[in-house]
Amino acid sequence: MPITVAQKIIEEHVVEGRFQPGQEIGLRIDQTLTQDITGTMAWLEFEAIGGDRVRTEISVSYVDHNLFQGGYEASDDHRFLQSAAAKFGAYFSRPGNGICHQVHLERFGAVGKTLLGSDSHTCTAGALAMIGIGAGGLDVAAAMAGAPFFFNVPRLVEVRLTGALGPWVSGKDVIFELLRRLTVSGGVGKLFEYTGPGVASLDIYERAAIANMGAELGATTSVFPSDEQTQAFLTAQQREDAWRALRADDGAAYDETIEVDLAALQPLIACPHSPDNVRPVSEVAGTKVQQVAIGSCTNSSLADMMTVAAILRGKRVHPDVSLVIAPGSRQVLEEMARSGALADLIAAGARILEAGCGPCIGMGQAPPSGGVSVRSFNRNFAGRAGTPDAQVYLASPAVCAAAALSGEIRHPAALGDPPRITLPERMHIDDSMVVPPLPPERAKVTHIVRGPNIKPLPRRGSLPDSISGPIVLTVGDNITTDDIMPAGPHTLLLRSNIPAIAEHVFERLDPSLAGRLKEQGGLIIGGDNYGQGSSREHAALAPMHLGLKAVIAKSFARIHMSNLVNFGILPLTFANAQDYGRLSMGDDIEINNLRRQLESGSEITVKNATRGFEFRARHNLTPRQVKVLLSGGLLNFLRPQS
Repeated sequence: MPITVAQKIIEEHVVEGRFQPGQEIGLRIDQTLTQDITGTMAWLEFEAIGGDRVRTEISVSYVDHNLFQGGYEASDDHRFLQSAAAKFGAYFSRPGNGICHQVHLERFGAVGKTLLGSDSHTCTAGALAMIGIGAGGLDVAAAMAGAPFFFNVPRLVEVRLTGALGPWVSGKDVIFELLRRLTVSGGVGKLFEYTGPGVASLDIYERAAIANMGAELGATTSVFPSDEQTQAFLTAQQREDAWRALRADDGAAYDETIEVDLAALQPLIACPHSPDNVRPVSEVAGTKVQQVAIGSCTNSSLADMMTVAAILRGKRVHPDVSLVIAPGSRQVLEEMARSGALADLIAAGARILEAGCGPCIGMGQAPPSGGVSVRSFNRNFAGRAGTPDAQVYLASPAVCAAAALSGEIRHPAALGDPPRITLPERMHIDDSMVVPPLPPERAKVTHIVRGPNIKPLPRRGSLPDSISGPIVLTVGDNITTDDIMPAGPHTLLLRSNIPAIAEHVFERLDPSLAGRLKEQGGLIIGGDNYGQGSSREHAALAPMHLGLKAVIAKSFARIHMSNLVNFGILPLTFANAQDYGRLSMGDDIEINNLRRQLESGSEITVKNATRGFEFRARHNLTPRQVKVLLSGGLLNFLRPQS
């Protein structure tokens, strides 16, 4: 029977279950990645599971998010991560080596492999015909310890590409077009596989941008075939042995097909405050701009940087605009320097940042009050940039460069013909900023370095038979993990300290929530797509520490729902969405005979004790997840407390 690229990879790695949409399977994981703001907890969890050495083919601990060492906390976290990698047999990518997804493509990605990462944009690896899935740190820790990764088999969506991109149109515009059509929740429960004659015209850099922002669709992951473009990229990285041809069989069946004519696309832009608020650039042309930021794991490749440098060569950034550029990796930065592109950017007035995530997660370069920032990033949620009233637009690097020169959003065609860039056929390779694993005999005598801000991992007991408490918060649709657990300098320093970071839960929406949860526990009521965005498990772990017992929502984002289960918080969806409107802040909620109800079926009876009515909710959990939840979370399930 003809099968797809995704099926070929997944079926090679399935260790439990069968490939049937909606069914839970366990996948053998070849590679893992963690980064510094999720990695500290992942390694603490690996220890708590009882891991002594990683069981994957490759595990890499990256430092790319919190590079600004403004206090001892970040420096201590970095030392902890390096010593943990040495102790447990992982590679360590040092601060300054680059963004995890860019570096992983360059130095570790391999066709046909599975990659699990504690970052939602791990799906970037799909550009190399890998199954890359973002997950919470505890799931990654379990995979590093040799356990399968469990998830529900998604529906397979074929994105059939025809034609070729026109002038000034990029891979960013392809994913914008899908976001425009499908919205930020349109990919939930789906895997996107790119096919058709148009695929061959897209290089790995374009494919990576598309696969990366599949996370903004809510997709499980995205995948491209492996072809001559893949081979050329890996050859340039001097890793030819990581390549093999991999394509879907003729006649392979998909659950759904979306047609995209690349030639019909135009430059697009995502307007505030959501990646799916997409419009043609021409419709918002003339909007004054105060800041432009180019980089992030979406658009920080050498191709992106060389394109921007060519556009800016011999020109000057508009005097009213601050242009900041963050290359994706040390390799990218070095190649820019060797080619002269870096000098062109500096001469144009660009400010060059360290190779890392930086402004994308609110670490510096916050826009001015009420300012407009045009960014080549992947998310523009309100407040994420660090300025509550900033208006953040997302665009391709070329559109960003045009805005930087003119001081306003404009169609890049106003610049004339697009530049032609030439990339090296063989990159200069220097892996000295990647520390390889120690041999086992040396690892055994290595001590993990822990600073005072690294606190023990909180744990919860087994699930009680009854849950009761007030509704402490009611929120609408598309609540993000940035809303639940904000990023930025004041919280990222606390990622290793759950009691401290928990004080900031939902602080942008309700600054008093943390105090109320600590005093009385309770439940949260949510709308559709609750918990979209980042994979940060702190958005479940910190509320658990405060006493959150359950979340009842219209629907959940995939990773956040798994994180809630992993930390013993009951996730329920309304059987009748109209019941959402019957609940109010302060209502006392009761769920009795909970253990029996979870084990006997998918529907749960919930009582509003304040208003005197009952309603039905569904748990949508697999039998394995029910066992995890009854245990009080995945850590208890894998290694019960003594």
